[in-house]
Amino acid sequence: MGARLVNVDFHCHTIFSIDSLTRPEYLISSAHKRGLDRVVVTDHNTIAGAVAAHTLDPDLIIVGEEIMTRNGEILAAYMTAEIAPGLTAKETIKRLRDQGAFISISHPFDSHRSGSWRRDDLLDITPLVDAIEVFNARSIKAGSNRLAREFAVQHRLAGTVGSDAHSAGEIGAAWLQLSFFSDADSLREVIGQGKVQGHLSPFWVHFYSRFAHLYKKVV
Repeated sequence: MGARLVNVDFHCHTIFSIDSLTRPEYLISSAHKRGLDRVVVTDHNTIAGAVAAHTLDPDLIIVGEEIMTRNGEILAAYMTAEIAPGLTAKETIKRLRDQGAFISISHPFDSHRSGSWRRDDLLDITPLVDAIEVFNARSIKAGSNRLAREFAVQHRLAGTVGSDAHSAGEIGAAWLQLSFFSDADSLREVIGQGKVQGHLSPFWVHFYSRFAHLYKKVV
């Protein structure tokens, strides 16, 4: 009998992100409807939404954060303490390591994102991270994901996959199927055998996050 497989979306946002209006309970409901077994909630520069969602459904939700460093965005899972934005990538990684978190890199080659990476900076931290996001459903250009996959293979990095959902309807657009894990250490053991599933989201989902951002400015 083979190992139990789980479907994991490593990159989702809630209303605690400036550009999302998705409440934790709606994220959880959508994740179950789409057959996800684990969801890493990765709000921008805060773990508040992830903690709220984990309280509601600890078996489904993994506490994470998408952290804006001076060099690019880092995607972390199994966090116990929030990390502020604006630090160097290496200092951010050090603080994540100190709390035993699993560390990935967000959409590294998507030049349309403010958190994309310069190749030199990425090469500098490659030995320090656990994985790189090889498929992001919100990438406007499919080539961004292709470059990430090629980089992962070249540098022997495991890959994470995420919907990068900012609305409930996007959750589970893309996910990684891999063997069962229960914490950051066991995730590191199985992440290299993950199978990419899902598809790119339509371009218009970006209008939703833009609306959410503007809405929060006026209310």
